[in-house]
Amino acid sequence: MEAPHNSPAAETAPKPAGTDPASAPKLAAPDSAAAPAPTASAEHGGSAGGAGAVPEAVTVALTVTSPEQMQELGRRLARVLAPGDLVMLTGELGAGKTTLTRGLGEGLGVRGAVTSPTFVIARVHPSLSGGPALVHVDAYRLGGGLDEMEDLDLDVSLPESVVVVEWGDGKVEELSDDRLRVLIDRATGDTDDERREVTLVGIGARWAGLREALG
Repeated sequence: MEAPHNSPAAETAPKPAGTDPASAPKLAAPDSAAAPAPTASAEHGGSAGGAGAVPEAVTVALTVTSPEQMQELGRRLARVLAPGDLVMLTGELGAGKTTLTRGLGEGLGVRGAVTSPTFVIARVHPSLSGGPALVHVDAYRLGGGLDEMEDLDLDVSLPESVVVVEWGDGKVEELSDDRLRVLIDRATGDTDDERREVTLVGIGARWAGLREALG
């Protein structure tokens, strides 16, 4: 389900700041489209407090059965993304990370075909409609983590962009206290099964409404 790699070309970026939860728009419930509906969801602990306390993480689980559904899920998620959002994609090769990002790009209305950024490390897709740009990063080869991310030199303001990072676990968490983790699990072994179990984990106050937005 992954797009083919492009030819090598280096591009690099400054550190994106996280969205201020107070200023980020609330997650608006999307239209009920062809995207898969949540099959299970749970909220996990937050700071002790009374009513109104924001959970530290909100988890939504979905089942996707085709590349088309994965791309539609990306379009659906794009409706709730805002400038400064950090989205981290985790899944083995062929799981569907780039397919999901292609849907995000379509939903955000950005320029250029979204393909795997493996060889260029990062690619910027400017908006065609005055919205946020999409910054698509492959952190697989960024052994230095945050230091190397700060050395990237992308011609875009990251706090005003949506940043999507593949293979970012353990490397880019410091970029923002608020982030959306997308974990994609596929059947292992030599199989043509297109079924994917997708787990969305919204971390921080920015994502407190994730469950309702996808409900």
